[in-house]
Amino acid sequence: MRIKSVRATWLHVPIPEKQQHVSDFGKIGSFDCTLVRIETECGIVGWGEAKEEVGSAGNNRTVTKAINEKYGPDLIGEDPRDIVRLNELMYSGVRGHYALAHGRVFPALGRRGASICAMSGIDLALWDILGKSLNAPVWRLLGGRKAERMPIYASGGWADAKGIGEQLLGYVKKGNVGAVKMRVGIIDGTVAKSVERVKAARAALGPDIGLACDAHGTWSVAEAKQFCRKVEDLDLMWFEEPVTADDKRGYAEVRRSSSVPISAGESEFNRFDFRELAELGAADIFQPDLAICGGISEAVKIAAIASSYNLRLAPHLWTGALAFAAGMHVTAATSCGFILEYSFGANPLLQELPVEGFPVKDGSIEIPDRPGLGVTINEKFVERYAVAA
Repeated sequence: MRIKSVRATWLHVPIPEKQQHVSDFGKIGSFDCTLVRIETECGIVGWGEAKEEVGSAGNNRTVTKAINEKYGPDLIGEDPRDIVRLNELMYSGVRGHYALAHGRVFPALGRRGASICAMSGIDLALWDILGKSLNAPVWRLLGGRKAERMPIYASGGWADAKGIGEQLLGYVKKGNVGAVKMRVGIIDGTVAKSVERVKAARAALGPDIGLACDAHGTWSVAEAKQFCRKVEDLDLMWFEEPVTADDKRGYAEVRRSSSVPISAGESEFNRFDFRELAELGAADIFQPDLAICGGISEAVKIAAIASSYNLRLAPHLWTGALAFAAGMHVTAATSCGFILEYSFGANPLLQELPVEGFPVKDGSIEIPDRPGLGVTINEKFVERYAVAA
């Protein structure tokens, strides 16, 4: 089996104005991703997803060009099932032969950012091909799923103190969901206003619905510690990205100051970043985004680090269908994976790009046994929203 072609396409999908939300990233007017299509000479097609920014919207031109003009051409003629080998060659570039010979990385200078994002989309497509070639789902290739269904938490929560309870209860009722996540941080203006919103949310939800908070890395260490002290009695599932991902020691300081679990990782690029989080004692829960962290191959290594430190895994899945499916497969196949992020809001890349979709029933999602990632691409959708190269 040999790779015949590699093609990346930037998909830019506008969101209707009535369904847009406002956060510290501004008003979110679109969902964007780089869709990766790898075809083999025998006709198997694998699909992957990459993105340049961890949020839903972003200019994906750099990652798209990196795949089409840098990494893709070097993959032509290679066996797509040699995923370990191909990842080492992409990561170490012209020194890839040293990496393979000596058993350690010799990374290219651009070993973070857009480079890893591009590799992520390719890696997902390679795993998709491998699964399809063996007529097996990716979770089977990773060692099997630990359950036929996985619980979800509904992700959203931008309303003010008066409306947050109703908004979160709407998520709960829509899918009989047992846990929700809301946004806090700089968008509220002050720590006190975020605390007010969280208290209002807990009062509306009652004690039996899980509640998590996400600050998008917008607070200082002092502000994050203050927030933790004031919500410590509200039984939060976790406090996500309290401070900027550039300040891992700050993460550790926040974690040491409170019993509120700290989650991190959606802004990190590979296992080396997560190893540092673990060594510093900076997080209780790892949240890699498989469209930017290096893909399935890297996420499995990240999960191994989490497991070895008795941490848990809950991937960042505010994303499109392919990265969502990849995160779902890895979570279901790892001992430390425990819950899936799910958006009930407008996300066409999750809801319209796949033919099958990911239906929620009784607060959980079935881990399907379709080959590969288990996603059939709606190619008319792709044609409609593709950005001209």
